[in-house]
Amino acid sequence: MTGRALAELQVALEGTPLPASRQTLLERAGAERLNAELTALLERLPDGQYRSLDEVAETLEPVQPRRPSSDTKEPQPESGAPSGSEAYLDPSPVPGRVRERSLE
Repeated sequence: MTGRALAELQVALEGTPLPASRQTLLERAGAERLNAELTALLERLPDGQYRSLDEVAETLEPVQPRRPSSDTKEPQPESGAPSGSEAYLDPSPVPGRVRERSLE
């Protein structure tokens, strides 16, 4: 399956009232007289309700990263001072301060 075929399928189904069932999408494909390749793509859809054409494409060919599992650990608290030390937290730092220091 190509990204192009999925894009063509989405264009052909544009205007379909959503959410739509697999059967509704297949009926729309018949009304639009889609070619055999695009119809075969739709026939691969599992039964269910699809809220968007992007969801249809994502079901056929996932491209989004998987969501992390529920056993994902929380980040550790920060340790040590932030880089830049006190200047990091200074709301009005003196610009160029580091450049103005003399190299002794």
